[in-house]
This record gives sequence, C-alpha cells and structure tokens, in this order.
Amino acid sequence: MAGRHLKEMFAAFHRHDELAFRRAAMEVIEEEQGKHHYALARDLQRLLAAGGGATLDSGDVLVLPDPPMDRDGDWSLAAVRAPQVDLAQLIVQPKVSRVLDQVAAEVPRWSELDRHAVPRRQRFLFQGPPGCGKTTAAEALASELGRPFVLVRIDAVVSSYLGETASNLRRVLDFANQAPFVVLFDEFDSLGRGRDDAAEHGEMKRVVTAFLQMIDQYRGPSVLIAATNHPGLLDTALWRRFDEVVTFDRPSVHDIRRLLRHRLRSVPHSAVNIDETASRLKGLPHAAVEKVVWDARRTAVLAGRDKVGSADMAEAVIGVRSRPW
Repeated sequence: MAGRHLKEMFAAFHRHDELAFRRAAMEVIEEEQGKHHYALARDLQRLLAAGGGATLDSGDVLVLPDPPMDRDGDWSLAAVRAPQVDLAQLIVQPKVSRVLDQVAAEVPRWSELDRHAVPRRQRFLFQGPPGCGKTTAAEALASELGRPFVLVRIDAVVSSYLGETASNLRRVLDFANQAPFVVLFDEFDSLGRGRDDAAEHGEMKRVVTAFLQMIDQYRGPSVLIAATNHPGLLDTALWRRFDEVVTFDRPSVHDIRRLLRHRLRSVPHSAVNIDETASRLKGLPHAAVEKVVWDARRTAVLAGRDKVGSADMAEAVIGVRSRPW
C-alpha cells in the first residue's frame, strides 16, 4: 500500500471528509487488484460498502464534491447539489410516500441487512407522467438521508463518439461508488430504450446492454434512481434490474388542494378560493399547480400589489390550462 494513500486517508478522517477518504480507499483497492490480490481487494470493497448508510458531511455542512467529468474533462456528466426539499414537503400518493419512508428507514441499516444476507433495496425506477414529482421525490429522499443529490445529465452522458456513452456511464457509477449519494438518472427512457427498437442504432443497443451489466454489478454506497415519463419505451430487461418500481400518478383534486395550501403559505394572498381553483386544475400535474401559484404571484408583484387575489389566480389558471402538459 502506498504511503501517500495512508496519508490521504488519515488526513480525510481528521477533516471528516468522507469523500476524500473513500477516494483514497478506492485507490488502495485498485492497487491491490493490480497486484492480483483479488481476495483482499474484494474484502476491502465489502468493508467500504458496508458503511453505505453514513452521511457525507463535515460537522453540520454537507460536503459537495466535484461532479464526474467526461474523459477529457470538458464537461460535467452530472450536477451535484445539496437537496432543498424534504419528505414532509412532498404531496404524493400514499403508496409513493410509503415506499420513500421505508427506503429512508432502510438505507442507514444496510450493514445490518448485509450481515443477515438480506438484499438491499438501492436501485429504483420512478415512472409516471411529466411534472408529477419524480425528481422532487428523489431530492427529498436525499435530504432525508443527509446525502448530496446527484442529477445525471443524460444529454451529457450520451456521446456522439463511438463507445464513449458507455464509458461516461461507467464514470458516473464509479463516482457513485466513492461515497454515499442519491443519484438520479432523469429522462432515463432516452437512454434505456428497448434493444429491439428499430429506431435505435447498434451503438445504443450496446450501451443498453452495458448499462444492464453495470446496474447488476453495482454494490456501492449510493442509492440509484432512474426516472422515466415513458415506461413503454424502456427495454423490458431493465425492469427486473430495479429493486422497486414506484409509480407516480397525477394528483387528485384533494392532492391539488393540499399542494395549493402548501405553496401559498409563503405567498401573501387574500380571498383566494382554494377549492374552486383545485377543481379547475383537475387532471393537471403537480408542476401545473406550482406554476399557477408563481404566475399569480408574478402578476400581483408587477401590478404593484402586495397580495395575490382571486383574479390573479383565475388568470393564472387560464394560462396554465391553455398549454400542454
């Protein structure tokens, strides 16, 4: 083991910098693999992964590492940020809340599940119409776990260079292997299309196959989530690679009322009929409800009024309903 690795690990431990510690540990593991010490490397990898329930922090400050980069370092493959929403703020169906609460309780106890040879649940597929809270739910889970939220940029991952897309995916998963994150592959259907799709060329079919293998082999400390608006486009072999498939539906009128009340808490308003507004928004996604509130607020501010009124909300509803969702 190189002396510099030991120095890096001890320095990272002293700084409470888990990311730096794990990076140094991964270098040690790779070095042992290079020496053909496969049993030792495997044991070290298992020990490192066993700490997957730990949070990545330094005191009360969440450590945000640099994002994974493409091969030449020209652009980032993901955005890494501190989560800004928590589970208590979510307005989703009870079945979704139930799964998220279970996962939030299970992840810190992964090492206990490992000791009992019980498989972890760490690979999830979120499916449902656009604007129904999939990304927000993933971010809220990261907040509940005290982990950085990693939003993978599929447009950056998919490369025009032959073979580079699979390499970019490998870089993202290597990054997810270094420390505990919640990693979201948004708009996953653009990557995971069926291999029998006639519109897909041979290179993307190979990428799907490679990604299936990567998902199967992943045993790192991060939670992996793929989100899709078009589940029918996904390769059928992808479904069984996920430990849970969570379906997000458009909100009911009752959910819309809850969401309106929640969003209006931070917005000065007067004489707003929430029940009537919710009824007029029936059938629209969560994103449409949020847009109504902010459009109404914008109208009031630009008109020089301190509070949002019923006319502002009515105008905003008309605008939202006139556009596609």
